[in-house]
Amino acid sequence: MTARPSPGDLLVVDGRASVQFGGDRALTFRVVSVSDQPTYAGWIWLTGYVLDRRGEATDKREIYVQLAGLRPAPPPDTPSRRAPRSRPASSYVRRPDQGSAASGDRAGLRAGADAG
Repeated sequence: MTARPSPGDLLVVDGRASVQFGGDRALTFRVVSVSDQPTYAGWIWLTGYVLDRRGEATDKREIYVQLAGLRPAPPPDTPSRRAPRSRPASSYVRRPDQGSAASGDRAGLRAGADAG
């Protein structure tokens, strides 16, 4: 990636971008801002968030990297959203102060409200 990153870009930052991110120190980085501060040719200051495998931000950092060494990152592993489990009708337990909705008896609710 030789183009200047933009806020929102998701990047792989590894040893190609800077020796400090080599090996197991590589990270996935979501860019928040790109500095206009003058630097050496081909280098840039980025501010953003280090992401874990699920795409959750774990740390905010400012990094100094070589543009030529930055690569777009694949989208993070996102857990599939499961539909909420519905509770079986039989699992509902009526409290004594609730009365019977079927019979229209709300005396228990009124008594509880009057007592409070």
